[in-house]
Amino acid sequence: MTRPAEPVPARAPAHAHDGSQFDLLSQRRFAPFFWTQFLGAGNDNVYKNALVIFVAFQAASLGGADPNTMVNLAGAVFIAPFMLLSATGGQLADKFEKSGLIRAIKLFEIAIMLIGLAGFWLRDVVVLFVALGLMGVHSTLFGPVKYAILPQHLAPEELVGGNGLVEMGTFVAILLGTIAGGLVVAAGPHGPVAAGVLAVAIAVAGWLASRAIPVTPAVDPGLAFGWNPFTETWRNLRFAQGNRVVWLSMMGISWFWFYGAVFLAQFAGFARDHLGGNETVVTALLALFSVGIGAGSLLCERMSRRRVELGLVPFGSIGLTLFAVDLWFASRGLRATGVDGLGAFVAKPAHWRVAFDLVAIGVFGGFYIVPLYALIQERSEASHRSRIIAANNILNAVFMVVAALMAIGLLRAGLTVPDLFLVTGLMNAAVALFIYRLVPEFLMRFLAWLLVNLAYRVRTEGLDAVPDDGPAVVVCNHVSYVDAVVIVGCVRRPVRFVMDHRIFRLPVLSFLFRTMGAIPIAPAKEDAALKERALAQAAEVLARGEVLGIFPEGRLTPDGELQEFRPGLSDILARTPAPVVPMALRGLWGSFFSRAADGRAMRRLRGVFSRIALVGGAPIRAADATPERLRSSVATLRGDAR
Repeated sequence: MTRPAEPVPARAPAHAHDGSQFDLLSQRRFAPFFWTQFLGAGNDNVYKNALVIFVAFQAASLGGADPNTMVNLAGAVFIAPFMLLSATGGQLADKFEKSGLIRAIKLFEIAIMLIGLAGFWLRDVVVLFVALGLMGVHSTLFGPVKYAILPQHLAPEELVGGNGLVEMGTFVAILLGTIAGGLVVAAGPHGPVAAGVLAVAIAVAGWLASRAIPVTPAVDPGLAFGWNPFTETWRNLRFAQGNRVVWLSMMGISWFWFYGAVFLAQFAGFARDHLGGNETVVTALLALFSVGIGAGSLLCERMSRRRVELGLVPFGSIGLTLFAVDLWFASRGLRATGVDGLGAFVAKPAHWRVAFDLVAIGVFGGFYIVPLYALIQERSEASHRSRIIAANNILNAVFMVVAALMAIGLLRAGLTVPDLFLVTGLMNAAVALFIYRLVPEFLMRFLAWLLVNLAYRVRTEGLDAVPDDGPAVVVCNHVSYVDAVVIVGCVRRPVRFVMDHRIFRLPVLSFLFRTMGAIPIAPAKEDAALKERALAQAAEVLARGEVLGIFPEGRLTPDGELQEFRPGLSDILARTPAPVVPMALRGLWGSFFSRAADGRAMRRLRGVFSRIALVGGAPIRAADATPERLRSSVATLRGDAR
């Protein structure tokens, strides 16, 4: 008998983990959950891939049903429970202690896999599909716990790394489960039964791993449980809509699962009809896709500097479209003349391009999905986080069922599988543009991320001085035309800048400033009305609890030195008091975007890839934030660097 699990705090210490994200795998607050999730994801795919290959390559002996239709139907059967029971899963995860709930769900998985084993033994498609639907119920109940438990055990700066590990582990498990399920089910006449036995064994191992998960307190033990799944589903969706950024992030995640569902469901037919591959080739395609997503998920922490970097989301969506289109070009002329194994697939040079496209799609999928999951966890209310994630699962399910129905319809209408890849890639471009138009923060973060990662090598220090929520003002020295972009690319929260109207209207950069929601301002002697309007807008930004950015010098430095701070900020703070966080940029003077000795900027390429730094200092109370005090603080933070 295992010893009682030790409770952990509802929130991990702010600096519980300062090393590599892989260090979490040695810590009890993360490792048992990780392995439980890993084994569960692997088992899903042992069973699903065994079933898909069993149906795809033995359809004739099972009644002659169209294998492509059966494969897409399998996806719909697995996903359908998410639409009905996700709300119930969200309530369970918020109301009850999570480690005990996970163990109960794992016992349910063992029972389901015994039914699946019976289906393989009897070669009964109905029993196999019943077990598949019950696995959907299992995943529906586990999903809200899976993502809601992480913020209770991880510090904010660990969320991206933790989510990256979970996504990596999920897709490595998909890879191993896919390979195992495909190889075992095809290993002779007893292969299907062996696949069922393997699924039962993995389910037992998952239950054993879950017994070491620390006690994780319920976030809302007094929750009045609603048994009507339709009412609760609607209530969850309505609640999720209350936070616009979270809601649209959920829509973005759901679109990714639409995209992924279309691709994954076609691999069996794609391998058979276009690549001339047997079951092992199907497994290889799924493995390539999974390796890509795992790699992209792990790279997220390094590329985002251990914070939720929304700029990776548009970057990911660009890759999802480009490589889907290239996959169409790479495969549109391929026709199978027979069915061969992995050796024959690898021997053809044309297949290497297909393999590269699948890996690239996976990598960019990781860039796309990890920040969105971390964003939902970070910006959702703790007391409703599981129900928010349940609402996300509901949307995911709806999108995946629609994906299966669309794929069936388009294939029956005469499109080939490569055509379906092309259509999905082009749809991805349209959906991405629509979402980024609704939430400019995604696009703005992407453009800022490109600048600070491609044009400069940025070091940050003390930026945790910006509060996690509530109003705040960021003040900084003004060295270049891209100061605001650098700050936006480094500070975790969105920042609305007040900036000189002439800089605001600069060609090309104007688009970026507008996307950032910058507020143009002019001196009173030039345009008194514009100045008053800008001050009023700035005060409104603080009143809404947002972060305001100001360059108190009022203009770019002509010589790299700190200029006198103007009193405009005092007018704003008099209307809406808020703490002021001083910051200093170092190293931008002399770069392409700063002024040269002749007073002009952007005349010749200089300072590209140079090392720069953004340093934050302790917040200053609004009452103490005089121009002189702020200038002194910024000067101290800047030091001798310009």
